[in-house]
Amino acid sequence: MPTTIQIKEKTLNRLKYFKESSKESYDEIISKLMDSIEEGNLTDETIEDIKVGLKEVKEGKGEPIEDVAKEFGISL
Repeated sequence: MPTTIQIKEKTLNRLKYFKESSKESYDEIISKLMDSIEEGNLTDETIEDIKVGLKEVKEGKGEPIEDVAKEFGISL
C-alpha cells in the first residue's frame, strides 16, 4: 500500500541526484540505495579509488585533516 513520507527539500534534491531516468520513482531510488548499503557492494572504480587513496596516504601525499576541515568550514 503506498504511503506518504515527509522529507526536507534538501533530502529531495539529494534523491533527485540518484535518479537514472525521469521515470524512476523515489521508492525505487530509496530501495536501490538501501540495497547498496545492505550488500556493501563497491564498484570496481570505487575499489580502485580507495587503493589509490591508501597508496597516496602511505606516500605522505595526503592533506592534514586540519587543512581539510578549514576548507569545509569544520571546526575540530
